[in-house]
Amino acid sequence: MATVDTAKDAAVLAAHAVEEEGVRRRDFIHVATISFAGVGAAAVALPLLGSLSASADVVALSSIEVDISKIEPGQAIKTSWRKQPVFIRNLTPQEVKEASAASLDAMRDPQTLAERTLPGKENWLVTLGVCTHLGCVPLGAAAGEVKGEFGGYFCPCHGSHYDTAGRIMKGPAPTNLAVPEFSFLSDTIIKIG
Repeated sequence: MATVDTAKDAAVLAAHAVEEEGVRRRDFIHVATISFAGVGAAAVALPLLGSLSASADVVALSSIEVDISKIEPGQAIKTSWRKQPVFIRNLTPQEVKEASAASLDAMRDPQTLAERTLPGKENWLVTLGVCTHLGCVPLGAAAGEVKGEFGGYFCPCHGSHYDTAGRIMKGPAPTNLAVPEFSFLSDTIIKIG
């Protein structure tokens, strides 16, 4: 360390020491302010994020289990998932054969039956029961309802016709009936969602 030669040099060194100490105080104030602001932001954000999460009744409806043991080949049922109708259809071997052999070239939204069903369970078709044109509920799931020209579903609102695999064949609907995420919990129970 250098020796102090004059009073002027001593004053400069003292001023420099005070300046260094002032920077340290200023740094502490900045860090304390930023920390306080961060804690405040977290205190506001956590309740806000908590309010955006799904409520218990919504979480309970996020998936459903459906017993399909009583659905005979050629029959379909209508159930509800997330407040929307869902069609579950047990295709006959003949319907599976025809749907698998259908020409994709003639389809507006080409999909094979295998793309719309699960491997080894091609006879089970699960679709949302909402027409992709304007959201009407097509007919064809219940006994005695009009099934349209292709034996699947018919939307009475604007005349969309779907085949047995829920694929749009005629009418204004732009796409096939949507297939929700589903899986088999057993041979008789399907989990949707």
